[in-house]
Amino acid sequence: MTRKTQILRCLAASLLVCTGTAGAQSLTITNARILDGTGKVIERGSLVVRDGKIVSVAPGAPKSAAGRTIDAGGKTVMPGYVDAHRHVVKGNPNEWLEKSAKGELQEFLDAGFTTVLGAIDPPQLIEARKRIEAGQLQGPRLYIASMIPLAGALPPAPRKPDAIGFDPARTDPARAPLTGPAAPAIPHEQLIKLIDAAKAGGYDYLKTIMNATPGGPEIATLKFIVEEGKKRGMPTITHAVSIRDTLAAVEGGPALLVHTPHIGDLGADPVALKKIVDARIPMTSTLSVFIPHFGPENKPLFRDRLAFPLDTLSSAGQGPVNARQLWDAGQVTYGFGTDTQWAPKETLVDELRGLALVFSPQEIVRILTQDAAKATMHGQEFGTLEAGKLADIVIVKGDPLQNPYDLVNVVTTIKGGKVVFEKRP
Repeated sequence: MTRKTQILRCLAASLLVCTGTAGAQSLTITNARILDGTGKVIERGSLVVRDGKIVSVAPGAPKSAAGRTIDAGGKTVMPGYVDAHRHVVKGNPNEWLEKSAKGELQEFLDAGFTTVLGAIDPPQLIEARKRIEAGQLQGPRLYIASMIPLAGALPPAPRKPDAIGFDPARTDPARAPLTGPAAPAIPHEQLIKLIDAAKAGGYDYLKTIMNATPGGPEIATLKFIVEEGKKRGMPTITHAVSIRDTLAAVEGGPALLVHTPHIGDLGADPVALKKIVDARIPMTSTLSVFIPHFGPENKPLFRDRLAFPLDTLSSAGQGPVNARQLWDAGQVTYGFGTDTQWAPKETLVDELRGLALVFSPQEIVRILTQDAAKATMHGQEFGTLEAGKLADIVIVKGDPLQNPYDLVNVVTTIKGGKVVFEKRP
């Protein structure tokens, strides 16, 4: 072997080692207060990651380290946050992808969110996911739903003059009495074309909206969509915001209810409460939709960034109350979800305001991690810090088990073993 050949082989070997190390996404976290997401607390522990997955979580120093070592300095280490109901793309989708996606996707990581479920988003978010997976963008793990209608359109209901062009939640038909004609059914062959198009387009879920009409086709159509989705490996997720529509949705058997019912009191209807709990369908919180958001001008705003509609304010209290009643009646899988487009850290604060009314800090940690991961149908992959799971991790300054608002104080975010955000001193 010539001297030149030896040098070339050494250089090639060095390159392979460097490439392997960079791609392996291995690291060790020491001196950490660990909340593993299952309810277990390790006051002084360590966590080892190899090839993007957790290999050990244990008290004390690690028996063997891997990759870069991060000294947590006694800070809280916990699973990455999951928003299981979000709308990611804003404004013109093409402009968002080319001009805004880079910064806005990074904002999720900065706030501690390693996974986001886009509950209705255009194909541009699928393209953004491809760019994330190719290393061209940095952002959370994305799962995306495509809308499939449950019925044909009825003539539009009268709307308040000041609501024209506003967010449809301002004049939600779920708030109206159950009157009027049945909505027209959609032929099955048309639904199949929409479902196949969603599958071919790279979507993960089928999204439906339950606004039941008297004698309408909505429940039967939901059952059909659920079954067709299962054939294609696409779970169905369903919007239902009143008790009436939630009961209808439960009959259809979707994999996820993407809202807490906030219209109607479950405490006054124990039969409905039991039926929803017994269905064992995961649910996302989305309490902050009807809690005023306060920006720099200190004015109450709705999620459309316009003045908050005070005639919906009762939902700000009813949603959390119903959530607690569902939780106590059957320990439902209740995952964190926001259904907004405010910046991720702002949305986290808003949703915490609703959750903190009725849930303990310990319960909120579970809702934001383990239960939210289950709501995406990927809880076996992430959501807790356990050996074999993806290394989605946040390091937080403070103690979220004493003060849930400490969850906002993220100093490091790790996705799949890779550090994707570090707060500068």
